[in-house]
Amino acid sequence: MSAISLRQVEKRYRLYRHGFDRLVEALTGRARHTPIQALHPISLEVEPGEVVGVIGRNGAGKSTLLKLIAGTMPPSAGEIVVNGRVTALLELGSGFHPEMSGRENIFLSGTIMGLERSQIEALYDGIVDFAGIGGFIDQPVKTYSSGMFVRLAFAVATAVEPDVLVVDEALSVGDGAFARKSFDRIMAFRERGRTIFFCSHSLYQVEALCTRAIWIDNGQMRMVGTPADVIAEYSEALAGVPTAAQPSLEVASQQPQGSASFRTVEVEAEGARGRTVHLLSGRSDLWVHFDFASDPAIGTPTVAMEFKSSDGKVVASVGTTHEGVHVERDSAGNGRVSLFYPRLPLLRGRYSVVAHLLCERGIHVYETVEGAAQLVVAQETLEQGVVTLPHRWEPRAPKQVAGVGE
Repeated sequence: MSAISLRQVEKRYRLYRHGFDRLVEALTGRARHTPIQALHPISLEVEPGEVVGVIGRNGAGKSTLLKLIAGTMPPSAGEIVVNGRVTALLELGSGFHPEMSGRENIFLSGTIMGLERSQIEALYDGIVDFAGIGGFIDQPVKTYSSGMFVRLAFAVATAVEPDVLVVDEALSVGDGAFARKSFDRIMAFRERGRTIFFCSHSLYQVEALCTRAIWIDNGQMRMVGTPADVIAEYSEALAGVPTAAQPSLEVASQQPQGSASFRTVEVEAEGARGRTVHLLSGRSDLWVHFDFASDPAIGTPTVAMEFKSSDGKVVASVGTTHEGVHVERDSAGNGRVSLFYPRLPLLRGRYSVVAHLLCERGIHVYETVEGAAQLVVAQETLEQGVVTLPHRWEPRAPKQVAGVGE
């Protein structure tokens, strides 16, 4: 039996320019709306225990698909069958009443989830403890900070072990220690064989965690398959699409509890060191130095890096986790690791360094810095492309062909 079954599911909306157009349409029977096809017919079977990632551009229809699976909106056509209890991390806290206290909202949300009062009472202490909001539990939620609000909402939504977990955009919520705490809870569901369906802009997390991936484009299921295959096709389609400028790397004055961040990312070549260096292709050695600060209470962070070409395409990537490199740090949580490329094989062009600081498992992202450093590569040869590959020419005598020259 499938955990999730979609049979020709689609979603259509009616867009009205003015509020009164809806009334005029109802009274006259004349269309006063513009039809919007948010999701074209989709059929899909997801087996129990699968982790399915949904990727695509903003506005492609990813969130619409997740809302349909979660049951927060009905499809316009088709059939959706979800077997088992569903927990949806979509718009956290959207069902909270601002005038009611945290305690009252826990019981209200539990009732909406279909729990008996006795079941909610059994879960209550664990919810409050996980949210970590202390005496504020009896205050109206309208007085909560945004962090307190999302912590309580997440604690309530994940208090009951789901059979199917639906997550929109983020595998961790909140800041600092709670972000890691929420990520660990979701990963615990995965490790216990629960079905997880989530959309994400982090292609790395999709490939690291998922058993299958789906690419949604303009409301259509463009491709479904292994994460590596789908991400490769999606990345190729994105090549050359301009992206928004990213903030520069800044040194954190104080490291938040339960988190980690870069202090500096520097490149070094040809006797120069800083945020930008000039190199000669195939001749210059390159060092990339990563310094970070972390809460000593968390596991030692791991580091990953990508080279991106000027058109935003990833040329190469490396990571300490997958290469079995142990990163050292001191008792205060400060760490450093350096990466060495002998005779850098990148061909002429400008390249940026994207730095990632992750948890000890190399999945949860503490910080990503786009454009952490820049490389300007020149070359003496006429080779074309982005990289020169190790190779060897071997002269050979021409093969004699019978009859030639006779």
